[in-house]
Amino acid sequence: MLEGIIENYPEEEFLKADGFDKAIIGFELATMRLIYSKLKCVEVLMLDDEMDYEEAMEYLEYNTFNAYVGEKTPIWCDDTIF
Repeated sequence: MLEGIIENYPEEEFLKADGFDKAIIGFELATMRLIYSKLKCVEVLMLDDEMDYEEAMEYLEYNTFNAYVGEKTPIWCDDTIF
């Protein structure tokens, strides 16, 4: 997904969350911000760091989802509720 976005918008700078490229589900056209699936981020941590669901969600809530890093801060799609 990320490669396609960058290929189609080579002049844009996108702010990425390190280690979560597999969790990108799109981008917001008006602000050119990447959109990440929260559920896919959890899955990345569960597979790569062997965390359980609760540990991964707690880590992401504390360290990632609530962080503001400027106007290009990624958008976090809450798809964790079924």
